[in-house]
Amino acid sequence: MSTAAALPASIDETQARLLEHDYVASRELATTVFLALRLQRPLFLEGEPGTGKTEIARTLAAALGRPLIRLQCYEGLDLAGAAYEWNYARQMLEIRLAEASGQERDRLSSNLFSRRFLIERPLLQAIDPHQSVAPVLLIDELDRADEPFEAFLLEVLADFQITIPELGTIKATHPPIVVLTSNRTREIHDAVKRRCLYHWVDFPDAQRELAILQRRVPNAPLALARQVVDFIQRLRGVELYKLPGIAETIEWTRALLELDALVLDPATLQNTLGVLLKYQDDIAKVQGSEAARLLAEVRTATHGA
Repeated sequence: MSTAAALPASIDETQARLLEHDYVASRELATTVFLALRLQRPLFLEGEPGTGKTEIARTLAAALGRPLIRLQCYEGLDLAGAAYEWNYARQMLEIRLAEASGQERDRLSSNLFSRRFLIERPLLQAIDPHQSVAPVLLIDELDRADEPFEAFLLEVLADFQITIPELGTIKATHPPIVVLTSNRTREIHDAVKRRCLYHWVDFPDAQRELAILQRRVPNAPLALARQVVDFIQRLRGVELYKLPGIAETIEWTRALLELDALVLDPATLQNTLGVLLKYQDDIAKVQGSEAARLLAEVRTATHGA
């Protein structure tokens, strides 16, 4: 029996359903998500790493009671890794067993390329016509895959189907909810983007980041949470190789709590920069006088509030 929930009937309901699962979505993002669900269009999210693009797929799956199927993209990703491949080892075993039992060659040939010898990868799993509930399909970090992979992806996004030469066309009975993400390390082809609803996921403003932090780390003292958010908001104004995202905000706050910090102090800040920044050049640029300057600005703003 399906436990899938009905799709939200409004933008407000979309925002509220996401919030129930601790995803604090902006009005613009909630609008795009609502339209993608109602129009049955893939949702294409671009933005800096750590801004919550992947998390929106997980949250949608939880909020709608759908299974989540994830395809993690990487350089060299091909059909076998993304959609399907034949179980050659099992086919060879079947051939040997058939030869031993004297099975007819024509009958053997027709059996070898049936569904029981097919290894289903995420794309084929997502459009499996036997599923009673449409899953959420996350195609994560599409920009990491090679450009030729996008050409194959077009058939899936346009018609929710995959053509297997030996077997025929497999088409979804219930089209999946598709979320594609990209960190924009390269441009995605226009043909893919045209089939999707697009949204750029930016870093949140201070008010929304504080709301996210209070949801994700509810045991953090309010004074510490405010200082963390203020510091990170100012840190994003520094020219760094990799700016800290929301994920780093949450992780840093958890680390500070493990150290029993109630407020930010210079020593704790210096000692935990490796939780917040992931490149040595960035750490070297911030530690010392730059970190002290930012912390002084945070303290001044706190006392002036």
